[in-house]
Amino acid sequence: MTDFTLEELAATIDERAASGDDNSYTARLLGKGVAKCAQKLGEEAVEAAIAAAERDNQALTKEAADVLYHLLVLLRAAGVSFDEVKAELQSRTRQSGLDEKRSRGPSADWKS
Repeated sequence: MTDFTLEELAATIDERAASGDDNSYTARLLGKGVAKCAQKLGEEAVEAAIAAAERDNQALTKEAADVLYHLLVLLRAAGVSFDEVKAELQSRTRQSGLDEKRSRGPSADWKS
């Protein structure tokens, strides 16, 4: 088991963003703006969903890592801190997931 954290990944992304290094994929992606970062997150999310549907756990593991990375890059590009997201998640743990979903109104409904 690894001790690697998402906080460490977010810090690495921040460091690479600040570096301005043209050899850094992170810096280059962030330089392309929010829309490109959002597109990359979407692509990786679809790949993760496909891997899950195909029950390919090895591919899902890799794609999940890509999703987490690209989500943190998108947050950085959009000016939303990881701490803000964690605070939102923490606030949601104070009630059941279904109660929280209902509190967001009809647009949060989902069919299953």
